[in-house]
Amino acid sequence: MKIAIVTETFLPSTDGVVTRLTASIRYLLREGHDVRIIAPDLGVYEFEGARIDGVPARTLPFYRSKQFALPNSIVKKQLSEFDPDIVHVVNPAILGLSGVYYAKKLKLPLIASYHTNVATYLDYYHLSLFKGLIWWYFRKLYNNAALNLATSQTVQKELMNRGFFNVHVWKRGVDTEMFTPDQFDTEMRARLSNGHPEKKLLLFVGRLAPEKEIEKIKSVLEESDEFVLAIVGDGPHRQALEKHFNGTNTVFTGYMHGEELAKAYASSDVFVFPSTTETLGLVIMEAMASGLPLVAAKSGPTCEQIEDNYNGLLYDPENPVDFTATVRQFEDETLRKRLAQAAHKDVSEMGWEGQSKQLLHFYEEVTDLDGNNDKANVT
Repeated sequence: MKIAIVTETFLPSTDGVVTRLTASIRYLLREGHDVRIIAPDLGVYEFEGARIDGVPARTLPFYRSKQFALPNSIVKKQLSEFDPDIVHVVNPAILGLSGVYYAKKLKLPLIASYHTNVATYLDYYHLSLFKGLIWWYFRKLYNNAALNLATSQTVQKELMNRGFFNVHVWKRGVDTEMFTPDQFDTEMRARLSNGHPEKKLLLFVGRLAPEKEIEKIKSVLEESDEFVLAIVGDGPHRQALEKHFNGTNTVFTGYMHGEELAKAYASSDVFVFPSTTETLGLVIMEAMASGLPLVAAKSGPTCEQIEDNYNGLLYDPENPVDFTATVRQFEDETLRKRLAQAAHKDVSEMGWEGQSKQLLHFYEEVTDLDGNNDKANVT
């Protein structure tokens, strides 16, 4: 099968969307399929044998730390030359508009997948007035697809309630060979703990942006001297966060990848995840695979992964003091170890193959229906 993937983000960028995509593409290539990636031109033109067709990219005024590709007619040329059996548009918003439009114009079978709660993010940028318009725009885009994918049951329900058609849940996955407790490293622990490896090491991994609500963690450091914090990642909010955490025992590392990131997880004690806006939270599964218990907000997608007092602790995001009180429960090492063991057990058999097989099944379902001229009856 010839598969075209049009995505708003790809290598060398690193986030949960790219991680999921690269895992899926590896599987599709191993199964003998021909994959072509259409993505913002960031200087990478091949991924493990799959060609990457770049679309000119630039920074945008509202997000200077990342480059985006605007809608571009070059996507029509790229799709026409490749002539795929199916087009998968990932997170269609800007470049994805071209992917959706030209797939329909060229009468190519189309799948779309939803990964980012953009409308919810607007609350953190004082743009709530535009949420209705954003939902209208996304609904128009996604309802061109024969099949839509969401990364959690909670998001699936929300999309269906907002009028998105034919929404299915795309299973979770995580690299259980890379992320494992065996990656523990004494030098990494000393680095992340700022020379205090005897203290409880809290870890945050992710994009540094206002909607992640990372500021909440400071209260733990102020109330208890048993904890230190490592923040792994980068983004538009880093400078503000460094100022916010000034005077606390906090280490900012910037981005980490591969084995270095795996060591960071395994060398820490507790993963903290204050965000309430995630559609999945791949970092949650990476932390669990590494043997870390979690503290996370009681929100739909998070509750699908974390069971309170079993593999982590959930806090009430509506209660301003509950986050600190919840993290401080891990002053009890017995509790920490019990939840850490359960967290690792829950995802130790997961891997990426299950979700990749499922994706291929969706591709086959849509192409079969298209071949029968019955695309409109997908259920």
